[in-house]
Amino acid sequence: MSSMPPSPPPGGGPPPPYDPHTQWRVYREQQKAAWRAQREAWKAQHHAWKAGYTGSYGPRVPSVIGPLLLVAIGVVALLVYSGRIAAGDFWTWYGRWWPLLLIGAGLAMLGEWALDMRRETPVRRGGSFVGILILLVIVGLGAAGWNKFLGPMRAEWGDHGDFFNMFGLPEHDNEQQLLDVQIPANAVVEIQNPRGDVSVTAGDTPRVQVQAHQVAYANSDADAQKIFDSEAAHVTVSGNAVLVNSEGNKSGRLNLSVVIPKTAHITVNAGHGDVTAAGLGAGANITASHGDVHLNTIQGSVQVHFSTDRGDFSAHQVNGDIVADGRCNDLTLSEIKGSVTLNGDVFGEAHMESLSGPLHLHTSVTDLQVAELPGDLTLNDEDLRVTEAKGQVRVVTHSKDVDLSQISGESYVEDRDGRISIEPAGNYAVDAKNEKGDVELTLPDNASVAVNARTHNGDIISDFAMPSVEGESKSVTFQIGSGGTKIALSADNGDVRIKKGSGFPAAPKAPVPPNAQHLKPPKVPPPPAVTQ
Repeated sequence: MSSMPPSPPPGGGPPPPYDPHTQWRVYREQQKAAWRAQREAWKAQHHAWKAGYTGSYGPRVPSVIGPLLLVAIGVVALLVYSGRIAAGDFWTWYGRWWPLLLIGAGLAMLGEWALDMRRETPVRRGGSFVGILILLVIVGLGAAGWNKFLGPMRAEWGDHGDFFNMFGLPEHDNEQQLLDVQIPANAVVEIQNPRGDVSVTAGDTPRVQVQAHQVAYANSDADAQKIFDSEAAHVTVSGNAVLVNSEGNKSGRLNLSVVIPKTAHITVNAGHGDVTAAGLGAGANITASHGDVHLNTIQGSVQVHFSTDRGDFSAHQVNGDIVADGRCNDLTLSEIKGSVTLNGDVFGEAHMESLSGPLHLHTSVTDLQVAELPGDLTLNDEDLRVTEAKGQVRVVTHSKDVDLSQISGESYVEDRDGRISIEPAGNYAVDAKNEKGDVELTLPDNASVAVNARTHNGDIISDFAMPSVEGESKSVTFQIGSGGTKIALSADNGDVRIKKGSGFPAAPKAPVPPNAQHLKPPKVPPPPAVTQ
């Protein structure tokens, strides 16, 4: 800003007096005019660039993916809100299969691209759906992590309504009158309870006795009584079939304690609640949607089905076969006289002891077969350990360290991204393959085996005499003792180690206390420690 007064106006006359404020306003208006001119020039340049870009690449056309995503979200929300789809079931499914969303969006984009290629005038597709797609991916990742956390939390607290209602309506309790009904011999008893725990025991009389503890969440006693009436237990006898059921109420819970004859076969369908059964004499068929299953001292075969959420499953002293399917959290089995077949993921830890029959465990990661398990087995996210098994042991897994010890039978192991350690209790055939990780075999001093060892990126190391091997891809065949039993060890990216052990004499089994209600300690001393 100049300190000189303005020039006198044309036509003569005295010049106006100097006013600094007037001079500043003039200067500010000049600056604004310059900025407006610059902005208009930028706009003109942008419009010219956009016109040139559109002429070269075609006009912008909105993509159909965004509306389809909104329609899909609205349909799912409507189904969940109307109760056609359970919210927990949907989030469990979505947390596992959300990558299909990316596949569907990618296929739709390919379809639009193929359609645009056939146009006479090229077009550009809008990408406004990208933000929605990213949000749905984040929600999918969150649902996957939440499902993994929610299962153990529900197993810890119980999904029975009390934990989630403790800050809501007041709780009212009521003991329903005892139901005592005579039933035919060798009856088939079915229990249906959508909300609440179910406990089943065996009695010595041909009668069904039902004790029901009712819980209602309501603001008044009158409202609570309506809930009690709607969820009350009933016993219906039709020929040889006996039905113990409750209609259930979302604002309440009914815990059932049922006594049945030992000769009756039991079927339980439980919704939100745990199932326990003890002393049954004719087996059981149990379906648990949101809760744990605990069995003890059962005669006959047992079938267990976990439908949606992950609960714990334990069975002790079962004199029959066990077949279980579905997802569970922790799994504990001991003193099972029949075969055990488990099909489904175990999200916690599996521990088994004293299985007299064959074991077959199949998950999305591991397939395991053991002919007989007088010892114990532990399976978790990182390890699979089997100690003292008889007959063939077969393991196919990945991302786990596999440790087989005191195996009296043939062993077959396939693994990757883990470590394999095998310690047979004698001269038994071993076939171990590891895609990425070491393979370690421990043999007694007096072993008589024929060894075929191979590695691609690793070393072959043996405590027994063997020919020298050289090069990146190594393979060696040699004999220990008189040979005979075949040993095949393979590690694509890892070392192969053959170690000397001290032999494995059979140890006397510890006496089993009658009606033991807990897992027994190991029956033999542990093998020498092996570095993982």
